[in-house]
Amino acid sequence: MKTGLDRLLTDRSLRRPLERRRVALLAHPASVAPDLTHSLDALAASGLDLTAAFGPQHGLRGDKQDNMVESPDFVDPVHGIPVFSLYGEARRPTEEALDRFDVLLVDLQDVGCRIYTFVTTLLYVLEAAARHGKPVWVLDRPNPAGRPVEGLTLRPGWESFVGAGPLPMRHGLTLGELGLWFVDHFALDLDYRLIEMEGYDPEATPGHGWPADRIWINPSPNAPNLNMARAYAGTVLLEGTTLSEGRGTTRPLELFGAPDLDARAVLAEMRCLAPDWVDGCLIREVWFEPTFHKHVGLLCHGLHIHAEGVAYQHDAFRPWRVQALAFKAIRRCYPDYELWRDFPYEYEYGRLAIDVINGGPALREWVDDPGAGPHELDELARADETAWLAERGQFLRY
Repeated sequence: MKTGLDRLLTDRSLRRPLERRRVALLAHPASVAPDLTHSLDALAASGLDLTAAFGPQHGLRGDKQDNMVESPDFVDPVHGIPVFSLYGEARRPTEEALDRFDVLLVDLQDVGCRIYTFVTTLLYVLEAAARHGKPVWVLDRPNPAGRPVEGLTLRPGWESFVGAGPLPMRHGLTLGELGLWFVDHFALDLDYRLIEMEGYDPEATPGHGWPADRIWINPSPNAPNLNMARAYAGTVLLEGTTLSEGRGTTRPLELFGAPDLDARAVLAEMRCLAPDWVDGCLIREVWFEPTFHKHVGLLCHGLHIHAEGVAYQHDAFRPWRVQALAFKAIRRCYPDYELWRDFPYEYEYGRLAIDVINGGPALREWVDDPGAGPHELDELARADETAWLAERGQFLRY
């Protein structure tokens, strides 16, 4: 399998339109060639005139650990070009940055979830490029979560840096395909080019979206492996709660818990409420002590979601429902549990973080309604999932 970057590096005919043009690159630590050379170095070595680079959330170097920790602009010490942060004072390319290049290459490893901020950053650079007549080429990479679709569609008025548009939580597109949808949905007038992968089969086992021979490199600090990418469309909801999502442990966004939780009772309640919602994975009782972030230094009782190994069933695993069910079980076990965390989330003020993350209040309202059962949420989600499956078909390239 060759990524878009791999093809651009090995096929000079693909690079020819970039000759004698100033080229910028939007990338992060997982933007690498098969030999793990970073795309910035590899593209420079190929003879392209790189005149600027951009870094998304967590930075071009991936050194910023947490959310709402901004990256500064800097000058790359090897290539001597400016590196502009798209998660700092500016979230969109500035006039100064846009003047530095003729064509923008985007080489970002995504994880297939609406809330992952690289998705919104892609939209923002496409919008800026359309306004200023700048071509954008997306060098496509695999979607490690594969083709399955799940979750409620973001509702009008709930757009944010973690909600670029009316997408379900798990959209099932590659970043390049998502760019095609953005151009169409927002009627963007720009020169958009998708450098497709070669030999990519999103249904191939055992990766089901992630090629088995491809080395995993964290696209963000708390995205350490394929299991996290598979679980993330559900576990990211934990960021809007008082529960630890495992930040400060070696398995962030794969597990959750709290010091005052009886995780064994919660799991039993989950299996009683909707046993089919926990199909396709194994859920293990765990104890952990975060070294930073929520519940730092406290012993937490929790659950670890394993979407891996022989028990993993790609088409049956539904991470958004697994996590929603866990919230519902906690609410039933502890009716007065202070579950929802009220704090600024990705610079959204005056709204509960769980609603910002989920793209509307429907999930929280379902959890908090003692009379609402699994079928009510399932009906809402299925309608959105069915509609998105029909809409996305024209943008699939693999």
